[in-house]
Amino acid sequence: MGDSFTEGLWDPYPGEPDHQRGWADLLAQHLAARRVEAGEEPLRYANLAIRGRKLRSILTEQVPAALALQPDLVSLVGGGNDILRPNADVDRLARNLEHAVVRLRASGADVLLATGFDASQSPLVSLTRPRVGVYNAHIWAIARRHGAYVLDLWGMRALQDWRVWSDDRIHLTPEGHRRVAQGALVGLGQEPDDAAWDDPLAPLPPTPAIDRARQNAQWVRTHVVPWAQRRLRGTSSGDGRLPKAPELLPVPLAQD
Repeated sequence: MGDSFTEGLWDPYPGEPDHQRGWADLLAQHLAARRVEAGEEPLRYANLAIRGRKLRSILTEQVPAALALQPDLVSLVGGGNDILRPNADVDRLARNLEHAVVRLRASGADVLLATGFDASQSPLVSLTRPRVGVYNAHIWAIARRHGAYVLDLWGMRALQDWRVWSDDRIHLTPEGHRRVAQGALVGLGQEPDDAAWDDPLAPLPPTPAIDRARQNAQWVRTHVVPWAQRRLRGTSSGDGRLPKAPELLPVPLAQD
């Protein structure tokens, strides 16, 4: 459940540019492979996430749909689109999230939460860093109180490199999604498939200040302005969209 992060934007399936994959699909593939190796029943998986969704929509629309599937494990990652707004009430977001976690845990499902990213390197998104930090503290507390798991995105060193981020600086590249899927395994108490999953990328030569300024200006024109215009119009990139995988189906073998 969630927004574009869990839908898997900017990580298309090989040979299928319109079919998004992302970390959650990759995690399901990793878990499915381990079940097959252990001789257990095949894993079934659904993905209810829709890009642009704020937390209220995730909790009121996706949580009931997930409960109807009687899941053993759910990921519930949301709130990032809310926190991008400067008037976000982070404490209220956390209270609403906790109510959903209580409901999910009462059904018998295990729950995987995720902290927000550390956006300290972003010229504008870094303004949300104090709100994200408070929200993350709530997430860890919620997990402790209710026995949930946590994917620690804030603590991932690899995500401090712009090469794992798409051009919009909000969504991950395929390499970013691959590493997050490994982090999710670790968050679930599993061994990662790649021991170097969070190793920093090889350093690049420093970018001249004038080039950084040009890149930032281009990013604002190409991505920030259209985002702000959608906010003013009250529209979302996810308007009219349906979940990409609303039903529990067997997970195919992982694709490289």
